[in-house]
Amino acid sequence: MIIDHYDIVIVGGGPVGMALALSLRDSGVSSLLLEARGLPEKDEDPRPLALSHGSYLILQRLEVWNRLIKNTPIQTIHISNRGSFGRTILESQDAGVPALGYVVNYHDLFSAMHAQLTTSQSNYITGALVTRIDTTESSGNVFFDHHEEPKQVTAKLLVLADGGQLIKQIPDINYRSYDYQQWAVVANIRAEKKQTGIAYERFTPDGPVALLPNDQDFSLVWTVAPDIVKEITELNDKSFLFQLHQHFGDRLGKFIGAGKRSAFPLALKYATSTVSQRIALVGNAAQTLHPVAGQGFNLGLRDAYELACEIIHANNASQELGTPTMLSKYLQRRRKDSNAVRTFTDTLVKLFSNDSKILNQACGFGLSTLDCVPPLKRFIARRMIFGAKE
Repeated sequence: MIIDHYDIVIVGGGPVGMALALSLRDSGVSSLLLEARGLPEKDEDPRPLALSHGSYLILQRLEVWNRLIKNTPIQTIHISNRGSFGRTILESQDAGVPALGYVVNYHDLFSAMHAQLTTSQSNYITGALVTRIDTTESSGNVFFDHHEEPKQVTAKLLVLADGGQLIKQIPDINYRSYDYQQWAVVANIRAEKKQTGIAYERFTPDGPVALLPNDQDFSLVWTVAPDIVKEITELNDKSFLFQLHQHFGDRLGKFIGAGKRSAFPLALKYATSTVSQRIALVGNAAQTLHPVAGQGFNLGLRDAYELACEIIHANNASQELGTPTMLSKYLQRRRKDSNAVRTFTDTLVKLFSNDSKILNQACGFGLSTLDCVPPLKRFIARRMIFGAKE
């Protein structure tokens, strides 16, 4: 068996893994990206992604943004709490940016990054099923099957961007998790009122419901209890739209159209450490968050970009890649941002998803107070856009 060697091997070719590979182009660092699947079908994953302005800047640097044919800017975020008077409105000028973010389809982003990756002639293997990883003090090993043929590669650093399937093979990293007992139902929705550029986040005792602008229509992320998710997804369109209207309220008038629906369970899961011997974790391999406030993918994209910066800096300084010193710097670089975003999203869900009238009124008062304090609005908006910096 011929064993190839690279500086970096990335396991997991979703958007976060591809972002890391693209960030390392023309850097003098040799990399290989391994992905189990090929290009997914368009209807395989209908999830909307709310990209922050910070993520937009990263995708511009990676020359991916111009390949995205369809995107809808978010100029305003309207945040409310059902059953209380409170509400907050965040606008792009609050954060000093042209747009708070952009809504894109997951498949469109995947396709744009895939096209950029293949154009750049990066080392990229699809249909590569990784079966085992191990490391020594000096290198990492990846064993995978490709077209039913076993293969092996080695690298100075292994990066897991696979969602966490291989973590059980790393003895000193474990996951902590919390099941929110919620599911997210996603679909494209048409409403009577057209409001381009406004995103709605409405908290309810069952969990948040978000309507993200998608041209003149909306992409829905509706949090429901596990015992009714099957019932909700199997309703005919008329009944589904009626239930949604009852849940969301009359701010957009009646809902008049719904696309294909899908659902997935919601949980908080994060690694006890995002580094190990010759290994670094990024994206969903490092943490999976509740979709409230749309922070998960943006955090993962910052993981990939910051790791690339650390790799390139070490390489330019003629330092060995994948050493404990380099990995410690990456860990320090990401710790504050990861902890802050995880705490923020988890606290939002637990504070607002409850039946307590007292807590509900307190949350409403908090939203109203936030709306009246511009410096606090700016701080929160910029944290959501750019993350927490050291």
